[in-house]
Amino acid sequence: MKNLNKTLPTLLLLGGAALAQTAKPELNTGDTAWLLVASALVLLMTPGLAFFYGGLTRAQSVLNTMMMSFVAIGLVAVLWTLAGYTIAFGSGGNAFFGSFVNFGLEGLKDQLSGTIPTFVFAAFQGMFAIIALALISGAVVERMRFGAYLLFGGLWSLLIYAPLAHMVWSSDGWLFKDGALDFAGGTVVHIAAGVSALVAAMVVGPRIGHGRTAHIPHNVPFVLLGAGLLWFGWMGFNAGSALAANQTAGLAFITTLIAPAAAMLAWLGWESARNGKPTAVGAATGLVVGLVAITPACAFVSPWAAIVLGLVAATASYWAVQLKAALKADDALDVFACHGVAGIVGALLTGALAWTTGSGKPFAEQMGTQFLAVLFTVVFTGVGSFILLKLVGLIMPLRIPASQEITGIDISAHSEQGYSESETGLGAPVFVGGD
Repeated sequence: MKNLNKTLPTLLLLGGAALAQTAKPELNTGDTAWLLVASALVLLMTPGLAFFYGGLTRAQSVLNTMMMSFVAIGLVAVLWTLAGYTIAFGSGGNAFFGSFVNFGLEGLKDQLSGTIPTFVFAAFQGMFAIIALALISGAVVERMRFGAYLLFGGLWSLLIYAPLAHMVWSSDGWLFKDGALDFAGGTVVHIAAGVSALVAAMVVGPRIGHGRTAHIPHNVPFVLLGAGLLWFGWMGFNAGSALAANQTAGLAFITTLIAPAAAMLAWLGWESARNGKPTAVGAATGLVVGLVAITPACAFVSPWAAIVLGLVAATASYWAVQLKAALKADDALDVFACHGVAGIVGALLTGALAWTTGSGKPFAEQMGTQFLAVLFTVVFTGVGSFILLKLVGLIMPLRIPASQEITGIDISAHSEQGYSESETGLGAPVFVGGD
C-alpha cells in the first residue's frame, strides 16, 4: 500500500475508486449520504439500459432483451457479495488479483473506505459490476439462450471484471501503480464490455437474415426514456466515484453534463449531413457515447475539454457504426461501437487532456501509460471472453433454435410476451433483399 498521507492532487490523480485503499479518517456523514444516493443512481442505470436496449429490438423479443439487463442485477449482486468484491478490493492481494479475505463481505463491519463505510463502497462498486455485464447483452439479443447468458455472465463477472477492477483501481493493482487514469470505469466497464460484446457476437453468430434484414427499433420512446435514465444515473456513476461530496465530485458532475451534450449534437450533425434529417435514436445514441467517453476523464479534464472529448468520441463512434460491417460480426445494438470505441477514445483523450487540470504524468509518458492500459484491457477481455464462451458452449448450446429466433424469443424463453397478439407485428423484420 502506498503512503497513506497523500495530498489532494495525488488523490485526484489516482482516481475515485482507489481512494478506498488510502487513509482512513473519521466517518463523514455528508460523504456517506452522497454515496448512498450515488449508489442508488447507478443502480437505476441498469433498468434504464433495459429500456434503451428493449426499445431498439423487435417487439417479439422485448422482454428477453430487457430481462438480460434486469437479471444482471440479481446475478451480479449475489456474486459480488460472495467473491467479486474481495477479488477486486480484498486486502493482501497481488498486482493482478485481490484475495479471498472478504469472502461474503466478511470483515467489513465498522471498516471505513476513505470517509464512508466500506459496506457503502462495496455496494457502490457492485453497481458498476452489474451494469458492465448488462451492457454486453446488447450484442447478442434475440438469439442467445438465456441460460447460456447467465452462465457466461457469472463467469465473466468473477474472472474478467473483478480482476480487471483490481488491476485498475486497487492500490495493489499494476495498472493503478503504473499511473493509468480511469476515474470511473472507461477501461474497467466500457472497453471491457464493448470488446467482450464484440467477441460474443462473433462466437454466437449473426441473427438470421443479417445483412438482408432491416431490424427496426420497435419503440423509440423506450429508447429516449432509457437514455434519459442513463444520463440521470450516470451523474452518480461519475461524480460518486470521488467517494466524497467535494470539489472532485463537482468537476466530475459538470463534465458529465457537458460531454454527452456535445456528443449528442455532434451525432445529430453527422446524421443531418449524411441523411438529411436528425433522428431520436441518433440523439439517444450520441448522448450515451458522450457519457461513455467522459467516464475515465470526468475528474481529470476541464469543462471546455469535455466538449472536445464529446465531439471526438461521437465522431469516432458514429463512423464505427457506419463501418461495422467490416468487422464481420452482428453486434446487434452496436455495443462495441458505442462503448468499446468511445471507451478507447475516452481513455486515450484522458491522457491527452489531463494537462487541463494539472493531473497526470508528463504528456508523452501519460499517453504511453493510457495506451498500455487500453491495449491490455482489449486483449485480456477479448481473449478471456472467447475462452469463457467456448467453455459455456461445451456445457449447453449458446443459441436458440432458428424457429424461436424467427418468431421471437419471449414466449419460448419466458412464457410471456410484451404486447398482446394484435400488437406483436410491431418491429417485425423487414426483408430488403435475398430469400
